Amino acid sequence: MENINNTDNTKLYNGITSDTGKLSDQEISFDKGISSENIISSGKGILFGKEMSSLILLILLIVLSFISLFVGVIDIDMGLLISGDSDAWFIFLASRIPRLLSILCTGMGMSVAGLLMQQLCMNKFVSPTTGATISAAELGILLSLVFVPGATIWGRAIFAFILAILGTWIFVWFIGAVKFKDVIMVPLIGIMFNYVIGGITSFIAYRYEMSQSISAWTVGSFSQIIRGRYELVFLCLPLIIIAYVFANHFNIVGMGKDFSKNLGLPYNLILFFGITIAAMITAAVVVTVGSITYIGLVVPNIVAMFKGDRMKGSLIDVALFGALYTLVCDVIGRLVIYPYELPINLVSGVIGSVLFIALLIYRLKKGRRAVRLNDLFSKGRIQGNTAGK
Repeated sequence: MENINNTDNTKLYNGITSDTGKLSDQEISFDKGISSENIISSGKGILFGKEMSSLILLILLIVLSFISLFVGVIDIDMGLLISGDSDAWFIFLASRIPRLLSILCTGMGMSVAGLLMQQLCMNKFVSPTTGATISAAELGILLSLVFVPGATIWGRAIFAFILAILGTWIFVWFIGAVKFKDVIMVPLIGIMFNYVIGGITSFIAYRYEMSQSISAWTVGSFSQIIRGRYELVFLCLPLIIIAYVFANHFNIVGMGKDFSKNLGLPYNLILFFGITIAAMITAAVVVTVGSITYIGLVVPNIVAMFKGDRMKGSLIDVALFGALYTLVCDVIGRLVIYPYELPINLVSGVIGSVLFIALLIYRLKKGRRAVRLNDLFSKGRIQGNTAGK
């Protein structure tokens, strides 16, 4: 494979103009520790794995979404809906449908936000949680409660957007200014930055007696989602589409400043554009639902184990798996202590921490090698044939 960092022989990638020729998907590796064969797949067998993973996730999401519509304190079944029961239809349309839609948008949005931050920061342990985005959004909500107490949810969203964007920009600028950084140092800087912002938030909340008010946004929960109070989360959908359209640009920026300049991309502009998308998605979720951890950290890493680090090839699966993960956590929270309900943030934190530890163990044993679905199916068929003989 040619040296794609050579300024005299820089090539074109997916419509991005440069000096000569066109660089095929098989010729680029988006991680220094992984060969292009582990990331970009070709051939009939890999096509099966690439398409089937999205199809399987979509089917599971549809089935679980249907089931979740009939899980709750008030019993609603298809018979009541078919018979035209007015109370059942009111609960179904005013609570169950809005809750499901907000769960799907939240899961997709937070997962894609985590994927964006990990790609642009070149670190798999960066997420809206470890990148100070959630803490900055909470500070914005608190400032809106203090200075504009009568603000609507959209007014609070403006404060959250501004503070989330500023907080994430400062974090990215700071880690860019650090000369000696490794995989662990970057999220540690984010965690320390989180505590600084959290301390400021706590001080302001205590000073203006807003501690109880801000606590509603520090613990994410879908229990308060009803019609008319969740529509802001729909903002995640156009932002996800924008992220998909510019996915190749974000991939190249994630490979470094010099590489981006060699391909003629404005590094800083694309970097902060992607960070702004991630911050706005996070702020929209925090204002609507509250803080939810681990989704943006765990989901992109799990999908990357199967799909590699090419953002455009994995973004759809990240969104689908993020929605499925959030929906599973919500259903578990509704059933564990039924008829009471656990906050989604608690369930996601427990499940996410277990998955994160398992992910770390896998990385220690296997490194950054991607898991191929086709290899798993092939091994299963071989073992089955062997057992049959």
